[in-house]
Amino acid sequence: MDGETKTARTPTFAQKPILVFWETTKACMLACRHCRASAIHTALPGELTTDEGIALIDRMTGFGAPYPVMVLTGGDPLMRDDIFQLMGHANKRGVKFAVSPAVTDRLTREAMVKLRDSGAASISVSLDGAVRETHDGIRTVDGTFDATLQAIRNAVDIGLGIQVNTTVMKSNVRELPRIFNLIKGLGVKVWEVFFLIKVGRGAEIEDISPAEYEGVCNFLYDASRYGVVIRTVEAPFERRVAKMRAERGAYWKDGFYSHLHSELVELEGTPRYESTIAPRGTLDGDGILFVANDGTISPGGFLPIKLGNVRTDDIVEVYRGSTVMKGIRARELDGYCGKCEFKGICGGSRSRAYYSEHSPTASDPACIYPRICAGEIGLAP
Repeated sequence: MDGETKTARTPTFAQKPILVFWETTKACMLACRHCRASAIHTALPGELTTDEGIALIDRMTGFGAPYPVMVLTGGDPLMRDDIFQLMGHANKRGVKFAVSPAVTDRLTREAMVKLRDSGAASISVSLDGAVRETHDGIRTVDGTFDATLQAIRNAVDIGLGIQVNTTVMKSNVRELPRIFNLIKGLGVKVWEVFFLIKVGRGAEIEDISPAEYEGVCNFLYDASRYGVVIRTVEAPFERRVAKMRAERGAYWKDGFYSHLHSELVELEGTPRYESTIAPRGTLDGDGILFVANDGTISPGGFLPIKLGNVRTDDIVEVYRGSTVMKGIRARELDGYCGKCEFKGICGGSRSRAYYSEHSPTASDPACIYPRICAGEIGLAP
């Protein structure tokens, strides 16, 4: 690319993360084909007890105000009998929290009212298809698609913040414009798009190609101009794409992206807003911290490098002092990611690097930018 982009960055997240994910349980009544946690129907022995969960919430305040947001995930947090007790304690301590429940018979309208009244800032539900055949096929339980749409309607109706998550994979990638149109029409304001990491049951799912990744990121930039906040998980190169689009305009053109773009415009019309994609964000270990169901601390849910355990280690000290996470925050990376002019705002997926190259500092194999720079792929004028 012409010119240079500064790679220096202030380690804003050096002292505390934005989000601490707590995998409250492995238990879940679904068996989703791409589940990171390989969730099961019953809880595993050794999950953090109520008292240990309360102690974890208390220790969150050690980061200093404003505290990181705790995301109660799983499995399905609603499978824990003490989940509302834990939420009540978080609310009492001033620790903001969000909840990621599974869409099952437990996620009733009454349960959602209770989540709202317990202080949940928002909930997130997953929608992985624009039609029931796709979504229910991925979730492996018939009726989940219709139940998810009803859960979204219920959340909007009762004033409970709602975020929709979608995992991109070969089987649903061409439905993305219709998924966006569907959730936008339901009043959803935040769409978080997960890019597949082949871990857990997701190891058996067919991924998309680097060129398709680039096309999806360009599509998401387009979608972000319709007034919906769009975030990505394990695709930090979305920020590089957003910067390139802002500076160069439409630089990426192929049949796959053209299909996504054309269908989006057909459904939504001409975009009217500025992009909602943030110019910088988090990586595993850089603004993100993960606590497993047994208390194991790691940089992220898809990056299972054991850094300690909340039963024996101070979560604040682990986050601030971990050599692995300090290296990620400093962008001490190998290969192309280490020399890329966009590494300050991107940094590549550390989880994908870990599973493909067995190193959390390796280059992200899903990013096509090295081939662009090498002249192997030309950009549209």
